[in-house]
Amino acid sequence: MNIDWAALGAVFGVSLVATVALVGLFALGVVSLARQESAGARSAGGAARTGQALAYACFALCAAAVAYGIYLIVA
Repeated sequence: MNIDWAALGAVFGVSLVATVALVGLFALGVVSLARQESAGARSAGGAARTGQALAYACFALCAAAVAYGIYLIVA
């Protein structure tokens, strides 16, 4: 039984980077949504809409990344 350590290291590195990026993107969406709510309580300006749009874009990118991962596993 031989283990290809280079391939195992590559998989580990890619999965680590993808996990950190996905969690960071989701956290950015949550923070944007929280700031949008606090900005909406103060004033109904463009900052509230920008925060909401950024949050939805982050969540959409997270969903797309998860869907792509499922596609790679199933295919």
